[in-house]
Amino acid sequence: MSTPTEQLAAAGVSIWLDDLSRERIVTGNLAELIQTRTVSGVTTNPTIFAGALSKGEAYAAQVADLAAAGASVDEAIFRITTDDVRDATDIFRPVFDATGGVDGRVSIEVSPELAHDTEGTIAQAKQLWATVDRANALIKIPATKAGLPAIAAVIGAGISVNVTLIFSLERYAEVIDAYLTGLAEAKAAGIDISTIHSVASFFVSRVDTEVDKRLKAIGTDEALALVSKSGVANARLAYELYEGEFATARATELVAAGANVQRPLWASTGVKDPSLPDTLYVTELVAAGTVNTMPEKTLEATFDHGVVTGDTITSNYADAHAVFADLAAVGVDFADATQVLEDEGVEKFIISWHELQETVRTALAESAQVAR
Repeated sequence: MSTPTEQLAAAGVSIWLDDLSRERIVTGNLAELIQTRTVSGVTTNPTIFAGALSKGEAYAAQVADLAAAGASVDEAIFRITTDDVRDATDIFRPVFDATGGVDGRVSIEVSPELAHDTEGTIAQAKQLWATVDRANALIKIPATKAGLPAIAAVIGAGISVNVTLIFSLERYAEVIDAYLTGLAEAKAAGIDISTIHSVASFFVSRVDTEVDKRLKAIGTDEALALVSKSGVANARLAYELYEGEFATARATELVAAGANVQRPLWASTGVKDPSLPDTLYVTELVAAGTVNTMPEKTLEATFDHGVVTGDTITSNYADAHAVFADLAAVGVDFADATQVLEDEGVEKFIISWHELQETVRTALAESAQVAR
């Protein structure tokens, strides 16, 4: 009998862990998850690194060395996080090789303070890529208006990118356009475009959280009947858009020249509403060529009792369109909801970044004090 996570992988879903810490790396936990949970990649963000650095002693020795060298807070963060990601990519290298570069990926994010700074994002993406120096890294760039030209430029430089913080279909279409633009630039520059990979991270549970708040405020029977339906419907329509956009002449010509499609990735797949099934954003979003990045709690729930019934996306497009028609009918401004989510997403990551800076600042100061 295969496990639910093995069944998910067999259905074409790559399982990535939405967490990374040095403890996972050095204890062998990450390698174990590859073997026992079919995990084939890792995503990180400022919140994850802030949590990792605030717990345990795994970073103490490196922090002491950085303090002795007089490293600044941001220099220390850069060293610590790029070291973790490089070590994780080495653990995933056999997966990367076995999948022809599709999986075995580890993501690291540009500073969220650069979310509205195109040139700053491009510069830091290149710096992160060069410092990690591993073919199976992905550089995370948010899908803000300023992020879109940065995505095109970074892809155009031959760097693989995880586009994050996507909430709306309109923005997703712009993300695909930026990816294809970047591929064309890379091809024109003589770069081997078969080496460039990308995923587009579409957030799921946060959509339900914001839209459900609006539906409950409306309070009618029609509105309440739509609670907890928008996140899955939005993601399903994103897959429909993905299928359509990568069937265009522009995309198929690039693929024929060696390019890879930009896979949809389901992010924010931990259930926020405890009344919902804890595997909802996994089992309802199964389709070939997707990635689902899961917090460990969701991963374990899926492994324990996830029911995988094959593709649950492509036969449900009509239902998803109906949900959106009904949302509009009861008065939900979905475009406004997704803009709020993007703004909040950037702000939350900036807050986490500041927490990470404060954690490192304190650790450096304590190490310097001990050294005296």
